[in-house]
Amino acid sequence: MATDAAVLLEALDFAAKKHRCQKRKDPEGTPYINHPIGVAKILSHEAGITDITVLQAAVLHDTVEDTNATFSEIEEKFGVLVRQIVEEVTDDKSLPKLQRKQLQIEHAPHCSHQAKLVKLADKLYNLRDLKRSTPVGWTEKRVQEYFVWASQVVKGLRGTQPILEERLDELFKERGIVI
Repeated sequence: MATDAAVLLEALDFAAKKHRCQKRKDPEGTPYINHPIGVAKILSHEAGITDITVLQAAVLHDTVEDTNATFSEIEEKFGVLVRQIVEEVTDDKSLPKLQRKQLQIEHAPHCSHQAKLVKLADKLYNLRDLKRSTPVGWTEKRVQEYFVWASQVVKGLRGTQPILEERLDELFKERGIVI
């Protein structure tokens, strides 16, 4: 029986290999793997989440959406529950961007508790990153639109994790978004 640390390291290793050539859209070109690690860190350090399945899913949450990883591969390596959580938070990249964004708003209230945790931490990480640095090619208007959209997704996640929701609310308030 593998320890929690061992299975989390397996997920980190898998995600790092899958995201190895990717960079964030910030001017520094931050290695993409910093994002899933940061999402898992928010869950563990700020929200006190110790559920290893949730932490694995946080680390893996973008692998199917943004790499050649498959849901079958996730299930084979990490089990059915991790696969289900990852599947719940994965956008269908075959759909147009606006439709994917609308589906996130619509699906948020119906996600499992575990998937809602990952989505909250993911939004918190992304909004903090946007506050820190505007992505290459983004206007201030696009940043604001992202914040507004994220607030609509978070609205459907309410009642999941008070600390994360409070931290998100602070960011929305700074941007003049009424919650």
